[in-house]
Amino acid sequence: MAVAPVFQRVLLKLSGEALMGDLEYGADPDRIRAIAAAIARIHARGVEVAIVVGAGNIYRGMAAAAAGMDRATGDYMGMLATVLNALALQDALEKQDVDTRVQSALTISEVAEPYIRRRAMRHLEKGRAVIFAAGTGNPFFTTDTAAALRASEIHAEAILMAKNGVEGVYTADPAHDPQAEFIPQLTHMDAIQRRLRVMDATALTLCMENSVPLYVFNMDDEDNIDKIVSGERVGTLVRSRLPSPAYFRSSPTTATRSRRSRRRSWSPTWG
Repeated sequence: MAVAPVFQRVLLKLSGEALMGDLEYGADPDRIRAIAAAIARIHARGVEVAIVVGAGNIYRGMAAAAAGMDRATGDYMGMLATVLNALALQDALEKQDVDTRVQSALTISEVAEPYIRRRAMRHLEKGRAVIFAAGTGNPFFTTDTAAALRASEIHAEAILMAKNGVEGVYTADPAHDPQAEFIPQLTHMDAIQRRLRVMDATALTLCMENSVPLYVFNMDDEDNIDKIVSGERVGTLVRSRLPSPAYFRSSPTTATRSRRSRRRSWSPTWG
């Protein structure tokens, strides 16, 4: 018997690097198709899915050209790059028979709807996936902050934070520190105080103030999305208050309804 989803509405945060596959930069069509198929599986189970995508895969290739550029100008370039990724993901999702809308925080009416909160929520209620592009529409704010903001606005029950090549949150960067230890759960405040690389401090604070839990997991295994939605313990759970030990002993069917490589993108804002 199939396990019922423990979430009705989630927001998936994808870094641009998640779309690169084994490329140095750019988008790998096979990788995008695999991610779209994973999203389609949870969508078919009745879960409402919103997505925020970064642009590290594109902006990484623009690093030399952007060197010495004004920060605000560079950030606007990053916002436009997220729109390219959003359109690629929309195309892949619709080939999986998932009706998808792209909403952009910058006005690009020929290819995307403007971001309107109530319209986005209506799309989700009608069974459409929604991709939020162009970050918050403002420079100096990361796509992580955009994910935290949009999740709070649409009342998402959780943010699924996809990472590349790491299983969740560690005490240090496991790519550089072999002594780094995996952290199965912690609070938003712990992550802020310990300066762990979960999200930037602005995004973490926004999640904490709105009690939005984060599930940080390895995107190399696309089945992890389905496992989290089924209530299985995958990766690291970050929330305002840690659940009782009984939560972590529970089976997927009794879990309470709560809320590819390790390459770093050139820009901390547009990863």
